[in-house]
Amino acid sequence: MKKYYTRACNFYYGNISKKLVKQKKTLPLNGNVEISFDHIEILSRNFKKKIHIKKIKKLSKLIKNKVNKDIKIIIQKNKNFSNFNFKNIPNIMGILNLTPDSFSDGGKYKKKNSGYKQAALLFKQGANIVDIGGESTRPGSKTIKTKVEWNRINSTIKKFKKKIVLSLDTRKSEIMEKGIKIGVKLINDISGLKHDKKSVNVLKKYNIPFVIHHIQGVPTTMQINPKYKNVLFDVYDFFEERIKYARLNGIKHNNIIIDPGIGFGKNLKHNMKLISNISIFHSLGFPILLGVSRKRFIKDISGKNDSEQRLGGTVSASLFSMMQGVQILRVHDVNDIIQSIKIFKKLIKS
Repeated sequence: MKKYYTRACNFYYGNISKKLVKQKKTLPLNGNVEISFDHIEILSRNFKKKIHIKKIKKLSKLIKNKVNKDIKIIIQKNKNFSNFNFKNIPNIMGILNLTPDSFSDGGKYKKKNSGYKQAALLFKQGANIVDIGGESTRPGSKTIKTKVEWNRINSTIKKFKKKIVLSLDTRKSEIMEKGIKIGVKLINDISGLKHDKKSVNVLKKYNIPFVIHHIQGVPTTMQINPKYKNVLFDVYDFFEERIKYARLNGIKHNNIIIDPGIGFGKNLKHNMKLISNISIFHSLGFPILLGVSRKRFIKDISGKNDSEQRLGGTVSASLFSMMQGVQILRVHDVNDIIQSIKIFKKLIKS
């Protein structure tokens, strides 16, 4: 049987959204009247049709049932967790790489207390959560030993004593468990829980929120000629399979976030397809996290080589994603991104 996907589109934001929802001309995304939509795209691997929500009733019974089921999921409220407030989107996840070799800020926070100070700064600037990582997963990077990874992050995590909400960026179950025990509130595994088979058991044991992240291959080889039948549907199907995997392994809560993994086993065309159609993932029923900060696609389009010269591209992609209802942005430059969002929202409401 042909598989159909539903993508919410033609979004409205701010006061105009509130007015249209009240007039029942649009549907609120996740029950949030601040952002709503009045069109959907019905998609399959060889079919695409965009219609107004008022015309759904004219569809064939099979497609109409599928679309109505998806819309019910799209408009349901997201429960808050891990210091995220889904009534006020986007939320901000600050990035702190305590590594010598990350693509953008590797080695920058190696000195004593510098990691702690940077995490505190990101939180002060407005990050809802700070994502700490001790292993680089940049293209071409290799797996490091568990002991090395833990030694890089251990002291920084302990210093906070739960004062700042932390996320842990790791693929290893042992690191996850140690981090959870000393206060980490979210697990961000870029392997989609595939690198370490014990990871799902740790998540179940502690009933902790986590990110399902998409990657094709492993960091060492992921950027060597990545291929998809259709990157949008392939990533969507991956999420469905991973959610099913989590459920079958006893994880019952819905405190799950999905991240399409921009730059993780994807070329420029793949990345652009995912970002421009990011709202398709709302029909999965979980908050979307998007990491576009300083990514290579910005260089590929703009021609800027230095990763620290990609703020403009990061801001543009972040604002676009916000207008597609993305709930969480993972960024290096917390102050600049929050500043751009505040100005953007103010202009919309003026």
